[in-house]
Order: sequence, then structure tokens, then C-alpha cells
Amino acid sequence: MNEITGKTFKIFLAAVVVLLFVVSAQAHAKTTRIKDIVNIESVRNNQLIGYGLVVGLNGTGDALNNSPFTEQSLVAMLERLGVSVRDHNLNTGNVAAVMVTANMPPFTNQGSEIDVSVSALGDAESLQGGTLLVTPLMGADGEVYAVAQGPVTISGFSIEGESATVVQNIPTSGRIPSGAIVEKEIDFDLAEMSEVRLGLRNPDFTTARRIAQAINGFTSSKIAVAENSSSVALKRPTNYNGSIVDLITDIEQLPVQPDQIARVVIDERSGVIVMGADVRISTVAIAQANLTVKITETPQVSQPNPFAEQGQAIVVPRSDIEINTGPDADLALVDTGVTLQDLVTGLNRLGVAPRDIITILQGIKAAGALQAEVETL
Repeated sequence: MNEITGKTFKIFLAAVVVLLFVVSAQAHAKTTRIKDIVNIESVRNNQLIGYGLVVGLNGTGDALNNSPFTEQSLVAMLERLGVSVRDHNLNTGNVAAVMVTANMPPFTNQGSEIDVSVSALGDAESLQGGTLLVTPLMGADGEVYAVAQGPVTISGFSIEGESATVVQNIPTSGRIPSGAIVEKEIDFDLAEMSEVRLGLRNPDFTTARRIAQAINGFTSSKIAVAENSSSVALKRPTNYNGSIVDLITDIEQLPVQPDQIARVVIDERSGVIVMGADVRISTVAIAQANLTVKITETPQVSQPNPFAEQGQAIVVPRSDIEINTGPDADLALVDTGVTLQDLVTGLNRLGVAPRDIITILQGIKAAGALQAEVETL
């Protein structure tokens, strides 16, 4: 009897362990690290832009007659190098004016290399085989933060024959990996700050409060306060030995279950529909009935009787019109509080196409039965 009881207890204990593991896995699957849902204030990329010339093209550059800015830039560059061509007629197709853009990551040190993107500005056909000349890259304040130069790498091509042209991808834009050298750093000393703000990538009051609660629970002190739906203020405790960087490192791994409002995103141009998991539908009836009008023209020729003194052959129009008002259309009743899966299953059973679903969702929203925010792109 004791042996049976011991075996039963072991089986029960194993079942409890498995149940706790499943519950823990489900809870963990719904959580996200803080670092994946927030941005640190002022820790961001900085956009740079510049204007330059790409040389070495195989006759696929700008036509100087159609791109005066390319000719002016070429003349100015040659004059800086000691070559005077101002009174000469330039006729080369191996040069293209381009716009150069780059994103300088935060805390980038002087001398670091960053990638740049190059895009044709004139009527160049391709940048294949070209080399970007020294191009200063400026920030929004007009200061030069990096200098770009190097061979342009493109992922497309353009081949033109006498009667056909083949173009793959975009041959007039490319990249230069590690093509710019940072010349000036952006002064921002995060370590000396005593307070920073965490900006939520998807603003939500519930998520902001959960982030603050997770941080305060981890540190056992009230150092985080949810200011609004978009930001959480984080203060460094006075008795904390590390810097604000150390504090961010400690709390960014904390798991938080993010929340969001029920939203339906509709792209009418492509027919794409994205619905959140919390979308609910109140009781509503849905009917799909398409009106189809089919017109078939079958013209006939009417000729005069044989041996008639007068008359000529004429064309007599014959039109066959068919109207289908959808007699086989179904009427479906959607109960209140259905989930996203129930809604999609019901619409699929009706044989509703994606673009028809867009119209149905807009109609449900207009009727006040869609408990979600509808965003149209």
C-alpha cells in the first residue's frame, strides 16, 4: 500500500512539474525584453547628406547638356585640382552627379567607418563601375561629420539593345560599405547623466506602467515613473555604485508583457489586412452579394434581297446583357465578442476575397460593431 502511494505521489509530482513548465513557458512567450520595446532618450542615429560626383562610368553617366549641375560641379572640381576647362565644351558620359546619404550611429568615435548610400541625381543610366569622389557629409546643423569616397556597389543592371531593354533592380543607386570616415563626434555624455527617459516604440499607458513596475520591483526602489503613454522617467539611485549606463544594462533585460489597443490596419492599394489579436466584433449580420453586368456584342450583317434595284449591306448591332445580383450569396451572423480567428474563419467560409473583406470591415466599423481602431494606409 505504501509502495502504491509512493508511485502515485511521484506521478502527481511529475505532472505538477510539467504543468508548471508549460505555464512558465506560456508566460515567458508573452513577455518581451524592455530593450526591445523602448528607445533611450537622445540615443539615436544621426542622418547625414552630401552632394558628390561619381566618375569612371562606361558611358552611362549624365548627359551634360541635360544636367547643367553635373557640368558645373565637374568644372569646379577640375579647377580645384589645377585644371582649367571653363571655356571648353565638355562632352563626357562617364560622370554622374549623386546624392550621398548615411546614418551615423550614436556614440560613433572619430575615425570610425560607416556605410553610405549613393543615388543618381541626373539622367544617368547606371552607376556600375563608378567611384565616388571625396564628398563631405553634413548633418542638420550644417556641420561636416564625415567624408565619403570609394567604389560604388550596385545590385542591378541595365542592358539596352536595338529593339529591347532589360533592367533589373535599380542600377542608378548603390552603396559603399564602410565608405565614409567619421571626422567629428557628436558630444553626448550619457554616463554623467543622473536621469534619462525611456521612449516606447508603441505608445501605450498599460505598457509604460508595467515597465515602471518591473524596474521598481527589480531595484526594490521607486526609480522609474510612467510619465505618459510614450515615456518612462528613469533616475539613478543615490546609493547605486554604477553609472546610468550600468543601470540601463541591468534593467533592459527585464521581461515585460506589452499591451496595445485593438487595431485593424488596411492597405487598400495592395489589399493587405492586418488585424490585432484583441479585435472583437459585436453581433452583426454580414451578406456578400456582388452585382455583375456582362455585355456581349454579336453584330450581324443585313443584306438586301437578291436582284433588288436599291439597297446596301448594313451592320445590325446585337447586344446580349446578363445581370447577376448574386442569388447564391450567403448571410452570416457573427455573434458578439468573437475573436480574430473566429472572424477570419467565418469570412473564409463565405469565400470572401481580401478586397471584399476590407469593405466588410469598413461597413462593420460604420455600424459600430467593430471594437477596434481602423487605420487605412
